[in-house]
Formats: sequence, C-alpha cells, structure tokens
Amino acid sequence: MLTAALRDLQWRRRRFLIAIVGTGMVFAMTLVLTGLTNGFRVEAARTVDSLGIDTYLIKTGAAGPFIGSATFPAAELRAVARIPGVQIAVPLVYGSAIIQRGDSPQQANIFGASQRGPGMPAMMAGRAPGAPGELAVSDTLGRGLGDVIEIGSRTMRIVGLVKDSTALSGQPNVFLTVEGAQQLLFSGQPLISSIGIAGQPAHVPQGYRVVDRADAMNDMLRPLNGAYRAMSFMAVLLWVVAALIVGSLIYLSALERTRDFAVFKAVGVTTRAVLAGLALQAVLVAVISALFGGVLSLILGPLFPLRVVVPGSAFVLLPAVAVLIGLLASVAGLRRAVRVDPALAFGGP
Repeated sequence: MLTAALRDLQWRRRRFLIAIVGTGMVFAMTLVLTGLTNGFRVEAARTVDSLGIDTYLIKTGAAGPFIGSATFPAAELRAVARIPGVQIAVPLVYGSAIIQRGDSPQQANIFGASQRGPGMPAMMAGRAPGAPGELAVSDTLGRGLGDVIEIGSRTMRIVGLVKDSTALSGQPNVFLTVEGAQQLLFSGQPLISSIGIAGQPAHVPQGYRVVDRADAMNDMLRPLNGAYRAMSFMAVLLWVVAALIVGSLIYLSALERTRDFAVFKAVGVTTRAVLAGLALQAVLVAVISALFGGVLSLILGPLFPLRVVVPGSAFVLLPAVAVLIGLLASVAGLRRAVRVDPALAFGGP
C-alpha cells in the first residue's frame, strides 16, 4: 500500500506540486508572522539591554519606566542615592516626539540620560551627547554625524550614532542628556520618568516601587499587545488554511481512487494498510511544504519593513506541526476509504 501511495503521488505530481507550493506559502507566512511578533520582543530587549540598567525606581501608580511612566521631581534622586545598598542612582527621562522630515514626519522614542552614566548606550560612531542641544540617534534614521534635525519644537545636532536602535515596531530611538530631554518633553521642568539603580536598596521610599529588567521590557511592549494578539490569531487561521489545502487534496485523491480501494479490500488488504497509504501522502505533502515554507520565509523576512526574527524553535517545531496537520487533514480521505464497498472491484454498486 505504501508503494501504491507513492505511485499515486508520482501519477498526480502536478496536483501535489501545486498543493505543496500553496501550503508552503501558507507555512512561510506563518513563520513570518511568528518572526514579526518575536521581532517586537527582540527589539524591546535590545533597547532595554543597551541602557545597561537592571533596576528602575518608579512612582507607585506607574506601570513601568517607559510607556507607563509617571514623572516626578528630579530632586528625589538625592534621597535615593543616600539609601543604603544603592551604589549608583541615575536620572532617566522617557517620552516621544516627532522628527520633521519634510512631508513625512517620523515618530521617535526619546531617552534622556547622563552622558557617561548608565542609561546611555554605546556609540557606533561619534560620541554621547553632552549638551542640551546635542543628541545621538539610531543609524536606522538615515542621518549622519553633524546633521541638524528638527525634533519636536527644537533644532538639535547629531553627535553620535547608535547601531540598529529601535523600539515600538521600528521607531528610531533618540538619546539626549537629561536636561535636553527635559527641555524637549517637559518645557524645561526638572522632572524625570524613573531612576536607574545599581545595587540592592535597603528600602524603597514611600510612594515608589522597584521594577526589574523584565518588567521594563514588558512596559516597552505594552502598546504592541493588540498587534501581538492579532498576529497570533492570524497564525492560527493560517494553520487551519494549511490543513484545509492538504485535506482537500487527499479527499479528492480518495474520491478518484475509490475503485482502487475496492480492489485492495477485495484481495485482502487490510483497512489499516489502506489508511496508512493515505496518511503517508498527507504527511509527505505537509512535510515537504514545511521545508519549502521554511526556505521561503528566509527570503521573505528581509523584504518586510519591520524587524522579522524567526526563532530557531519555530523551524524545529514546524515539521512536527506539519505532520500533525497532515494526519488531521487526511481524516476526510480516510473516512471515504473506510466506506468503500469491495463489491465495486467487480462492477457492483
């Protein structure tokens, strides 16, 4: 029966090839969607790691040090620095502003930090900003050292470039001094969004709480939760589409091979062997489609305007899921094969 199944694949190779290409494209899009959702997390992790801070002190009512931050007076920094166990305490500012680019203004994430302290990432070119009128930008912005840009209501000069620094689905990160960020975001008021801490504070001041790196990363991802759920739902729908493509192929094959199944049963071939042949066809189509989809996803990923980072686990899991889809998709054909009457082999009804 297995030989017969392989021969049937060879005889109907065009049909099976079309099904493999279609299912492979579905698998590729599933991997790309997985890479997009994973890219959000990779992007946030890179941004948070580049700041070099593992512990943040924020207001009690704030959700995090970035998107969910609540400002408070910068004067609180002195009291925090005197807490036993605190080795370093640095002020941090976060917000967003528009970079004017002719007819296509661009949203940017604004980070304010000390020039040499934690909170300022390493520069791939130039130096960290040291004055309120200076800034460092992600190289993805397409600007160079010495360029003057209009951001918010201010005009500032680029003195440093940070390699591939983006957040919130491709928005470039911009780094200023604390004073520069305060002037840009808070009209010069001495406010900060959080305090970066090194060490283990003996106690937390009343009205504040401490969050770690994981909480900070989740805070950065919070605006993308809706997009993450939508893409996950789309991935599930694509799995269903893949199962339907393979299932319809196997069902049509079973319809065309009705008399073949009757002959097999008439000569004593067990139903289990007949079913094994159909399942083999479905699994082969699904696995080959998965291999084709994996290669295609590597080609399509760089073409997307957003960061696509397909995790290695997805490539490992895809063949296993493909086998499961193949088995589930063959159910319709299996039911058809089971109901075949051996009398058909002799011209019966």
